[in-house]
Amino acid sequence: MGIPLPLLEIPPLPDARKPTWLKVRAPGGPHYIRLQGLMRAWNLHTVCEEAHCPNIGECWEDLTATFMILGDVCTRKCGYCAVTHGRPTWEDREEPERVGQAVAALGLEHVVVTSVNRDDLADGGAAVFAATVHAIRRKAPRCQVELLIPDFQGSADALQKVLNARPDILNHNTETVPRLYKVARHGGRYERTLELFRRARRAIPDLLTKSGIMVGLGEERAELLATMRDLRAADVNILTLGQYLRPSPRHLPVARFYHPQEFSELAQEGKRMGFAHVEAGPLVRSSYHAKRQVASIGNGSWST
Repeated sequence: MGIPLPLLEIPPLPDARKPTWLKVRAPGGPHYIRLQGLMRAWNLHTVCEEAHCPNIGECWEDLTATFMILGDVCTRKCGYCAVTHGRPTWEDREEPERVGQAVAALGLEHVVVTSVNRDDLADGGAAVFAATVHAIRRKAPRCQVELLIPDFQGSADALQKVLNARPDILNHNTETVPRLYKVARHGGRYERTLELFRRARRAIPDLLTKSGIMVGLGEERAELLATMRDLRAADVNILTLGQYLRPSPRHLPVARFYHPQEFSELAQEGKRMGFAHVEAGPLVRSSYHAKRQVASIGNGSWST
């Protein structure tokens, strides 16, 4: 069995009064160490590391990772996000092929690919998303491909480039309620998020769609439920709900911590609204248990 790993709070939040249910074991198992080495060797980025995800130890031990393409510098400065912001200089035409090779080498059955916002690019990086899907299909044809995309500043053409690559799951995070977009999601637009899902549904009626919301930024329960209803009205199939954790004192403070029972109640509300699956919990993130989420609703049963 070995020596139990110590409990560690990830990320190191500035607020010392955190609930006990936000504690996870420190990463460091053999699969975690191997995967970390492979990512460095292939010069690949993961949102697991860049965003200080609290589930990195569990997911990497399960050989599950979320690849972050288009570099590690974001053109937006969202109030909740730990990813570095600034002017990106990343241009790596071989990156899609390396991601495909990594997926094949790891034997992944479900992979999530996301990116920083690249508002400096004409198509927001949509062509690179498409190329990455194609590379994974060539190298690991049995692997399910989930894309967690930015909003491409509302560009219908950019979104269509991604849809033409036929990902298995299209994910775009709503992040918070519309009232808090101005303080939390710089550069984002709530209506733009909803329209992205409407366009995707019109283009591919049977596409599995997914979105995520953070709680604890100061939203009211009625606002949260209204946002969930808006997403369901846009025919989003899978919803993830997780606790916002402040990455550093420079980021937005946590307004409050939700109890696990509250997440359970929100999951039930979401099921009543008609979501095919709701993954809700303090440490839930958009890619957490991604493969299990799809498996839980069965092949094609999400079609409406």
